[in-house]
Amino acid sequence: MDDKKRKRVKTNVWISIGVAILIILLILWLTIADLWGDTDVSANLIVPKTDLIKWLWV
Repeated sequence: MDDKKRKRVKTNVWISIGVAILIILLILWLTIADLWGDTDVSANLIVPKTDLIKWLWV
């Protein structure tokens, strides 16, 4: 029983490490794409309040 629990804990640790690495790579990829202007979506993260109001009323 102890071996099974230890194996499960090791698996959870490796899954957590893998997920963390994938999230870091995703953030890095999106940051580089945004800096190079190589994004398919033409949306701004920060929209001035006046533009947002105009967009909502159109």
